[in-house]
Amino acid sequence: MEGSSAASPLFICSVINPYTWFNPARLHPKVESLIYWRDVKKSAVVFGGGLAILLAMSLFSLISVFSYLSLLLLFGTISFRIYKNVLQAVQKTSEGHPFKDYLDLDLTLSQEKVQQLTTVAVAHVNALVTGLRRLFLVEDLVDSIKFGVLLYWLTYVGALFNGITCVMIGFVALFTLPKVYENNKQSIDTHIEMVRSKIQEITEKVKAAVPLGKKTETEKTK
Repeated sequence: MEGSSAASPLFICSVINPYTWFNPARLHPKVESLIYWRDVKKSAVVFGGGLAILLAMSLFSLISVFSYLSLLLLFGTISFRIYKNVLQAVQKTSEGHPFKDYLDLDLTLSQEKVQQLTTVAVAHVNALVTGLRRLFLVEDLVDSIKFGVLLYWLTYVGALFNGITCVMIGFVALFTLPKVYENNKQSIDTHIEMVRSKIQEITEKVKAAVPLGKKTETEKTK
């Protein structure tokens, strides 16, 4: 099955260079700027606000968090609207609606944008399904064993952390690991390459010892 190995989740099991799975060049410039702390104030606001929301979700239900945040936002906009109306009445100005610029923003998704997002989503889903099929149906014994080790490890993660805690850890990692890697790229790459080479060496030995490892070229062409 040509190209299926590249889409396989087996790479989750391997220690590889971060840029093979996290490529900043593919990120939207605004997202890249936030997670790499190009503008410290903006990144701090997004990181602090996001972490606060996740902490609230770990303590309260999603409905409660959504309701309280919405009420807080609505209270703020109503208060600001009343303040601006009073200020305009006192100063006898006609500045208009204080949120006019935001109300005029076009937030609708174009058909082309929806099709583009759908195409990307379908491609990722197809790649995931293909990869999971080859792992669960043991197309490559070694890759399936790696995947089994990952699943076994995840059972311990699930016993220690709930879903929202894992999301919080991932969120913190998103705002820390890329910057740490950028600042220490040479040293980290050296250590990662050493570990990756050792894992590759062990994998090759296992594949050589296990006859049910990789398919032969003859089997693949059938």
